[in-house]
Amino acid sequence: MSVSMLASQLLVGLSRGMIYFIVAAGLTLVFGVLRVINFTHGSFYMLGAFIGYSVAAGIGHGSAGFWLMLVLAPLAVAGISLLVERGFLQFVYRREHLIQVLLTYALVLIAGDLVKFFWGSQYRSLSTPPIFTGSFATGSITVPKYNVFLLLVGPLVALGLWLFLSHTRFGKICRATATDREMVDILGVNSTWIFAAVFALGGWLAGLGGALMAPVVNISLGMDANTIIYAFLIVVVGGLGNIWGALISSLIIGVGEAFGALFMPDWAVVLPYIITGVLLILRPSGLLKSVW
Repeated sequence: MSVSMLASQLLVGLSRGMIYFIVAAGLTLVFGVLRVINFTHGSFYMLGAFIGYSVAAGIGHGSAGFWLMLVLAPLAVAGISLLVERGFLQFVYRREHLIQVLLTYALVLIAGDLVKFFWGSQYRSLSTPPIFTGSFATGSITVPKYNVFLLLVGPLVALGLWLFLSHTRFGKICRATATDREMVDILGVNSTWIFAAVFALGGWLAGLGGALMAPVVNISLGMDANTIIYAFLIVVVGGLGNIWGALISSLIIGVGEAFGALFMPDWAVVLPYIITGVLLILRPSGLLKSVW
């Protein structure tokens, strides 16, 4: 096993972890503020990939189509998530979690049928844009350009969310709403629309993750299943509401999955769950402190 092969596999795991983080960041935001167990988040990720494919295919598989896909697909998913929140979820915020789980799971089934209706059940694929084709070479180690791009996007999203939640008025209102919604209402802030905006932002992040993942995976029905499970694992392991904890746990799971496929292919599917179990035994409250 050469050093270059190990380094390449490490970079693959890190870049895959960045996608998991972008999706999980939206989930931890929604769960932290709204206290909703939202299985539909994975469907938003899948919709981001399919809508991104349609945008890129309609314009052409070039750099312009790719950048426009990254703009339009997350915005479209944010709009869909806002409709879902206003049409369904706002009525179950104060209900028990089982009702929320049943509702969001039903929406997952509906989303799957809608995707099958509009795009069919066959696999779709999207080529890497010309600007990111090829690799960077460092000695005997080659790094695909698109993987480097993903490694840059993830930390930028984490930094942007941290600045938004910690250093903007709206972000501080979101944190206050998560802590004491009644007090926020008394102070004259409409928490209903805070919830709607946060849910739309979570949908935007899921759509962005799907659009970024579109050039490196087969776009198909069911691609939401593993992603939403990993997203929940990342949220719990990282610490509820902790953006940096989600980033760290995403990288751990992404790298574990990559090396598991290399060294233990028979165990690759279950390895992320084993890693999660070990981390929760060592740190039951999460890698970093929960902030909600």
